[in-house]
Amino acid sequence: MKRLITLSILVALSTSVQAAPETFNIDNNHTYPHFTYSHFGFSNQTHKFDKTSGKVVLDRAAKTGSADVTIDATSVNTGSALFNEHIQAADYFDTANYPTITFKSSRMVFKGDQPVSLVGELTIKGVTKPTTLTITHFKCMPHPMLKVEACGANASTEIKRSAFNMGKNVPYVSDEVMLTLAIEAVKSQATVK
Repeated sequence: MKRLITLSILVALSTSVQAAPETFNIDNNHTYPHFTYSHFGFSNQTHKFDKTSGKVVLDRAAKTGSADVTIDATSVNTGSALFNEHIQAADYFDTANYPTITFKSSRMVFKGDQPVSLVGELTIKGVTKPTTLTITHFKCMPHPMLKVEACGANASTEIKRSAFNMGKNVPYVSDEVMLTLAIEAVKSQATVK
């Protein structure tokens, strides 16, 4: 009987340890937020942001998680210094007044053992909208160079520029924009045992 009680306590303890949430800090050097839109119907243009910060909290045993992502809108990179300046003006990102874009997810949806979407709020140019990002790729494993666990994901959603007060030149430049987050995040040293 004593042995059975001890075994039950050990199982309960090991389950609670496995179910602990883990925090992963976004690695800016390997994170690539980008957006794609139709330019006059001639082609689909893709531009990126060079600076991103934030964290992902993941509890794989409980199948829960969240993400808090901040994109530096002043780091927009179109490949042209002139267009970078143009797209940061008041008609578009208005980075003088709104220097960041944020996505704050309160819920990660799982299918089996894999997360399939992030539900949260996207804020661009001071406008916040409920947004769901579809996760198309997700993987966690020990980082071969850093020797600590890391996770990576690709997640995307389609938004309308006009919903965020950025509708200039619609419909010539498409209102619909595909926003994609390609994120790599490294386990926080605080959660490394």
